[in-house]
Amino acid sequence: MNILQTEDTICAIATAQGGAIGTIRVSGPEAITLTDRIFKPVSGKPLAERAPYTLTFGHILTPEGEIIDEVLVSLFRAPHSYTGQDSTEISCHGSSYILQQVMQLLIRQGCRAAGPGEYTQRAFLNGKMDLSQAEAVADLIASTSAATHRMAMNQMRGGFSRELAVLRDKLLHLTSLMELELDFSDHEELEFADRSELEDIARQIEQVIHHLVDTFSVGNALKNGVPVAIVGETNAGKSTLLNALLNEERAIVSDIHGTTRDVIEDTMNLGGITFRFIDTAGIRETTDTIESLGIERSFQKLDQADIVLWVIDATYAEEQYRQLADKILPRCEGKHLVIVFNKADLLSSADVNTAVSTDVQLTRLKTALPDLPEDACVLSLSAKQKEGLSQLQKQLVDFAALPDLSQNDVVVSNIRHYEALSRALEAIHRVQDGLAMQLSGDLVSQDLRECLYHLGEIVGGTIETDEVLGNIFKHFCIGK
Repeated sequence: MNILQTEDTICAIATAQGGAIGTIRVSGPEAITLTDRIFKPVSGKPLAERAPYTLTFGHILTPEGEIIDEVLVSLFRAPHSYTGQDSTEISCHGSSYILQQVMQLLIRQGCRAAGPGEYTQRAFLNGKMDLSQAEAVADLIASTSAATHRMAMNQMRGGFSRELAVLRDKLLHLTSLMELELDFSDHEELEFADRSELEDIARQIEQVIHHLVDTFSVGNALKNGVPVAIVGETNAGKSTLLNALLNEERAIVSDIHGTTRDVIEDTMNLGGITFRFIDTAGIRETTDTIESLGIERSFQKLDQADIVLWVIDATYAEEQYRQLADKILPRCEGKHLVIVFNKADLLSSADVNTAVSTDVQLTRLKTALPDLPEDACVLSLSAKQKEGLSQLQKQLVDFAALPDLSQNDVVVSNIRHYEALSRALEAIHRVQDGLAMQLSGDLVSQDLRECLYHLGEIVGGTIETDEVLGNIFKHFCIGK
């Protein structure tokens, strides 16, 4: 199917299975005509003769006149519909049999089953929304918290698009001044804008783009979860801690060293913030090829995390700390580090010959190890007994420190948008450098046009290929 094909009429079940009501959407030039062929109103005129934005009660019939279901049909006429095309929505009873029968009747009459995201794709192609708003539809459906809902709703309502429109206007103004300067370069007596004014406009543009780029860390954390890497030696209790935090047996727990050989990820919500916990393979010297690959992935995930939980067996705390400090600490720069002394239930303040109390253990580490980062948080708990978890959870929420968002806050959460903005930022930096170095206007104008191009990528102004659009809409659900 050509993703730019919009002249045929499509249909799809738009509701999840199992509900009392099921909805089938039909969109395209013949949507009303084809629906009329299988639908008979209880009274009055056929759909083709009815006004838009009306509900009609009637029956879905087979060609032989057998009633499939009693339904309500909503009617929308182009261009005033979600897709910008003639559309109907058939509300049936939620039986999967009924829905499939209605779909088959529509397809026999000439409809085509819609692909993932094809309704929203048509809305974009018909100018009902720009590409950033279209992508926000998928984010809105997938939202799992108040913050992700607000982000998606703001973007779908055009908040991000308006921000980009202001940027585009400033860039066009700057471009026009530069090109006027080029057109009349042989008239020295004419001056359209001095370089200081151009530099000021470029600085304003750079500040806005830079701010949008900076919001991605927050937006990505809200959308995909704050990445938390759980690292440490084998058998320190990393998998037990993951299971305790998630309150389910997500990872295999064993006394055998090297049980976890690959990365295990899962998410949970704490204080309204989604955290993505990443249980990694235990770090140790090994000749096992598979385990070595797992350890290599552990370091990769540590580098990608915002928060690092370094789990240490409390009964061997100093030994394990010294063995891995040079491997872990350098990778934690710029991250939040929580050193977790696990198996605290095995420490006994009474039996100092076998172990020392947790408080003494913590104090000894802080004083005896000067390379312990000052901003590192040190906690003790028992993952097996699920003791001390609340303190760790509170610390995670404090470290996340994500702002409360309103529906008016513009936050970038889409990696495609972030990459386009980053390229636009590089281009505007070149513009600033060119102005500062008094480069000729044609060179500066080229960078300005490149900046405009990358901003246009976000809203779809420069996207025309089937491949790019297909890559964006293939992740949508059927019926949207």
